Amino acid sequence: MNKKYNWSVLLGAAFLMASSAIGPGFLTQTAVFTQQLGASFAFVILLSIILDAVAQLNIWRIIAVADKPAQDIANNVFPGLGYFISFLVFLGGLAFNIGNIAGAGLGLNVLFGISVGQGAIISAIIAIGIFLYKEAGKAMDVFAKTMGLLKIGLALFIAYISDPPLAEAAIRAVNPTQFSFTAVLTIVGGTVGGYITFSGAHRLLDARQTGIENLSGVNKGALSAIGLASLMRLLLFIAALGVVSKGAVLDPSNPAASVFQLASGQFGYKVFGLVIWAAGISSVVGSAYTSISFIKSFHPVILKYNREIIIVFISISCIIFEIVGKPVEVLLAVGALNGLILPIALGIMLVAAYRTRIIADYKQPLWLTVSGILVVAIMIWMGYGTIVQMISGN
Repeated sequence: MNKKYNWSVLLGAAFLMASSAIGPGFLTQTAVFTQQLGASFAFVILLSIILDAVAQLNIWRIIAVADKPAQDIANNVFPGLGYFISFLVFLGGLAFNIGNIAGAGLGLNVLFGISVGQGAIISAIIAIGIFLYKEAGKAMDVFAKTMGLLKIGLALFIAYISDPPLAEAAIRAVNPTQFSFTAVLTIVGGTVGGYITFSGAHRLLDARQTGIENLSGVNKGALSAIGLASLMRLLLFIAALGVVSKGAVLDPSNPAASVFQLASGQFGYKVFGLVIWAAGISSVVGSAYTSISFIKSFHPVILKYNREIIIVFISISCIIFEIVGKPVEVLLAVGALNGLILPIALGIMLVAAYRTRIIADYKQPLWLTVSGILVVAIMIWMGYGTIVQMISGN
């Protein structure tokens, strides 16, 4: 029986994935690498979009065809592997959620002058409210779309105000004068690493938009998600480029805020507050939902109390932030971990694509498999190089 895919659900999944990617760390990474690489950062973004799209298409398609969450597919590939992946994703999701709560708290601090801690508690309550709603899935879709459009609209405004050298950025997108492996690893890891790439795919599972007959819709959802996250990255990049190309130096303690403030003064700073709040709270929702989706198939009790466990997850993230403060070191470590999780997760999915007991008679397109293997190899190579750099202290 043919199913007609639900565009509302597909867009909700796309925005959930994109919103999960566009968190406080996303804003900071983009500003920092623009300061470091200038217009040549356009090449890194272009390369990362290609790597992101290949990874996302492979993972979403296999999950949709197998009609199982990633952890169950991994356990079918090799017993126990799903538990290992779930542990990495869950731990990374919790650590990132602490940072997301911090970012949302900072946003309300900038907007209203309340303390970051108070802002974090208010934001956590709003996020919990979404999951308390009877139809949490629909509420999450609407919230993800609203926050996503808000972030893109505000970033577009600041990009316009900053008057960036677009011609130079276009040239450097294909002919860079600088390059950074660490930038590529961080950007790809920040867009499709860790829990992020699974957020939309697991949302499609919950909404029953699965099966070979729905692959056309799955493709559209996966590419829409990458398109949305990439559009936001490009807008932030050209906004930052407009600022730094005029000789301005970003504040290293808060480079993303500097971009908005230098572009549009105090008004720009308030816009930054709204953007980082939207980025933080939407990532809280995406991270909590996806992290718990990696353990809910392991026991009927977890499945039964899925909503309550998500609420506890958000509450614990908030409590840890209130006790510890902003865990910069943890965020940096988990940022690298996100980039390293991707080749493991993608590699498992590529193996699963050729196990008939998982995907039945589905045939994965050869170009997707080959390009997927290339992405795995590139991410392992860059991950190794980054770890060597960190150990050597360079």
